[in-house]
Amino acid sequence: MAIVYRHRVDDNTEFALWKIEEEAAELYKQLQLDAHEKAYFEQISKSKRHLHWLGTRVLLRTMLRTDEYIDCKVDIHGKPYLVNLPYHISFSHSFDYAAVMMSRNATVGIDIELIKEKVERIAEKFMRPAEMAFINEEHKIQHLYVCWCAKESIYKCYGQKEVSFADNISIAPFEFLTEGSLEAHLHKDDVDLNYKVEYMQYEDYMIGYVKGELNEK
Repeated sequence: MAIVYRHRVDDNTEFALWKIEEEAAELYKQLQLDAHEKAYFEQISKSKRHLHWLGTRVLLRTMLRTDEYIDCKVDIHGKPYLVNLPYHISFSHSFDYAAVMMSRNATVGIDIELIKEKVERIAEKFMRPAEMAFINEEHKIQHLYVCWCAKESIYKCYGQKEVSFADNISIAPFEFLTEGSLEAHLHKDDVDLNYKVEYMQYEDYMIGYVKGELNEK
């Protein structure tokens, strides 16, 4: 399967989706992995995670249009980065889809989630009372998923651990649409950042994506 959806955010930034329909062996042979990556893959090969891990990296290679080895590492906070290529990157996956976002000039974050009723049961764990107050009851599940994807994409874009979705990330009231944007704020200790998060529903999935601070030139 090739890329099923690709979106150019601006001249420096884009994201794409890959529908994972291949067997692991078919994805694996499309990659060049070093010894550490091969060992890690062996560790996760018995779980669903191995298909997601392979899918995001095949998608990354496809987006970069290269047959060369891609040195993709993960920092101490779990954020992926490219050692020798001038892109900021973010990965996400959910059930049958892998997602990759990349930018030449800013940090990025993306999240994709299959829309399921269970989000309502855990809403109080990531939503503030003021945020619950603007949720559209008619589209409650989708609206909650937009908020989750927005906060998750901001968390990935910020790239530091120990950030509470409920306590540190706040979302300004917005009307639910199947595609739109929202304003959000991250505040933690001395960190005070504003974000504009874009979102869209794709089939039965919700996607949130965001650009962060620009590189200093």
